[in-house]
Amino acid sequence: MSSYEMIQAAAKRIGSKAIRTPLLSSPFLDEIAERKVYVKAECLQHTGSFKFRGGWSAVSAIPEADRKCGVIAFSSGNHAQGVSFAAKEHGIPAVIIMPSDAPKIKIENTKAFGAEVVLFDRFNDDRLEIANKANAGRNMTLIQPFDNNEVIAGQGTVGLEIAEQANDANIDAADVLVCCGGGGLTSGIALALERDAPSYTMRTCEPAGFDDVARSLVAGEIKQNAPATSICDAILTPQPGDITFPIMKRLCGTGHVVTEDECLHAMALAFERLKIVIEPGGAAALAAALFHSKDSDNDTMIAVATGGNVDAAIFQMALDKYGSKA
Repeated sequence: MSSYEMIQAAAKRIGSKAIRTPLLSSPFLDEIAERKVYVKAECLQHTGSFKFRGGWSAVSAIPEADRKCGVIAFSSGNHAQGVSFAAKEHGIPAVIIMPSDAPKIKIENTKAFGAEVVLFDRFNDDRLEIANKANAGRNMTLIQPFDNNEVIAGQGTVGLEIAEQANDANIDAADVLVCCGGGGLTSGIALALERDAPSYTMRTCEPAGFDDVARSLVAGEIKQNAPATSICDAILTPQPGDITFPIMKRLCGTGHVVTEDECLHAMALAFERLKIVIEPGGAAALAAALFHSKDSDNDTMIAVATGGNVDAAIFQMALDKYGSKA
């Protein structure tokens, strides 16, 4: 079971391999939110997202004899890059099962890290069946994108850094807003902050139509999304994880739901005011901080910008639509 001690162990294994990403702020963003807003810029992490942390944590935790056989993973892109980069650095093979409609930049980056990419139709194919075929006779270790204790522990190192950086900034209480798909990052951060910053409130952030975690938190049981697509591809999952949901149910407040347009607007604002690039799914937390701040009882919000792997056309769309309003 995931724990604070596992997060500390993951932090030791990751060591200096991960970038200690900055906690950014801008008075322009504070004015929009009518709150103090900080942004944890995990879009500046290796591979362009926090997923590097979980990938390294999981790969490094595999016993060496098993690790030599390689790893296999499912991913729409960011977990794919994190695992494939970690596998490359450990000198082992990696197979990544990716949806064929994943952003081109994520598919190409995963291949560039040396992984064998197998594409599938997310609406008609059984990805587990495809993975089993790809893994036949190879004995690779499956690394799930969020329902994996070592992945959760790696993502939890973001929470350790938030607690330290917020303490340095004299932040006594805050809403910590996290872009949420299956809940690996959210649950990892929640476990870290439960110990290191218990006065903080965890809030999940999801795109409209894919708010399975928010609905599950209200219902007290796992709810599902209907199959669909969105520009927020990084955080589209059918439902919260069996491992992650009990953690979120215990430690998270109510969830935020944002629109695609709000994510695009947040992307433009982050670029113009913070000089960082965020992908739509990675901008959901900042969108919630900027445009749903009245739902918060805290005067300070810390939004995790989870990833920056965006195709040029989508990024241009954000700038064309909202750049002049940023």
